[in-house]
Amino acid sequence: MNGSLEIGHVAGVPLRLHWSAPLLVVVLSIGLAGSVLPAWAPGHSASAYRLWAVVGALLLTASLIAHEGGHALVARRFKIAVKDVTVFALGGVTRMASATTPRSQGLVAGVGPLISLILGGLCLGGSVLARDVLHWPLPGGVLLWGGWTNILLAAFNLLPAAPLDGGRVLQALIWRIRGDRERAAQASGRCGQVTGAVFLAGGLFESLRGTGSGLWLGLIGLFVVVVASAEVRRAQLFASLRGLPVAEAMRPVLTGQEWQSVDRFLTETAGHAGDQPVIPVTDLDGRPSGYVTVPLLRAVPEVLRPTTRVRDVAAPLERCVLAGPEEKITEVLERAAMSPSAPVLVIDHHRLVGMVTGADLASARGRLPDPPERPPPDARAGHGH
Repeated sequence: MNGSLEIGHVAGVPLRLHWSAPLLVVVLSIGLAGSVLPAWAPGHSASAYRLWAVVGALLLTASLIAHEGGHALVARRFKIAVKDVTVFALGGVTRMASATTPRSQGLVAGVGPLISLILGGLCLGGSVLARDVLHWPLPGGVLLWGGWTNILLAAFNLLPAAPLDGGRVLQALIWRIRGDRERAAQASGRCGQVTGAVFLAGGLFESLRGTGSGLWLGLIGLFVVVVASAEVRRAQLFASLRGLPVAEAMRPVLTGQEWQSVDRFLTETAGHAGDQPVIPVTDLDGRPSGYVTVPLLRAVPEVLRPTTRVRDVAAPLERCVLAGPEEKITEVLERAAMSPSAPVLVIDHHRLVGMVTGADLASARGRLPDPPERPPPDARAGHGH
């Protein structure tokens, strides 16, 4: 997620903090200090309420990290690549590759709400201990709020609408029954679009009534609608490209030499790139070693261009998604989803033979007939129990 800063690791996965995450802490703290804690633990100073409100907001943030960390940990147990966990103003998100089986998808999705429920129960138990046994009303109030908030978080995430965890579980169930992951993704995405629209309308209604929570509800609804719509489009794309080899979607690629000067490269090579978004570069043996873009080359000061080699400013090959010409394009797109800004280069016997861009996918999709309806699982040859 753009605008995020890595602050550590959770379950062995990079933990990132989005610039909007402090807004989450501020909003939660204001609500706790302004109304919740004074009602549940009256008779304390304003500074005490503010202090414990910050503690409560940080407690919930830690709960979100634990929720997402559960997703990451179970995903890694199923050998699903996990890129990172990010906390932002509307909660948390774990970026990972797609599950390979309905079972793994259902378990990865379900563990997050389960962790939230467990944390909610622990917080509620802790609040009883703090308030009734130790007679600490403020810590008890914070734990009580944290407990119910975690339970509500679990219930919200179990709604059967992508990208919420309940939507992932729904997708896994449909995938298991129908045997078609893309159609299952489209169904859960449609549910997400409807659910997000309901939240958005509810948030607008509450805002018109002057309720402060309306804005938050509307933002959540907008987020769900946008992500669910993207998932529907992605599922439709994958369904239309199913079975297509990379060789039928790739384009011829213009390359340059890494040992050229930036000045010479801009003059002799870059001008022929046309709409090619990146220009791969090769070493002395003709093997690809990385890529450059015209804006990147032009960022080199003119006085340094004659003496600066292209290899000194090129992005390394490790930042590319590499594919073979006979590989299925959907398998390549699964890998590319983990690095959305990386170019897809097609290599055959250590030689660059093409590249794949979004325009190439759209063109290939337009040339293909509509995919046939898949038969139900019990009608397909070789299907077991």
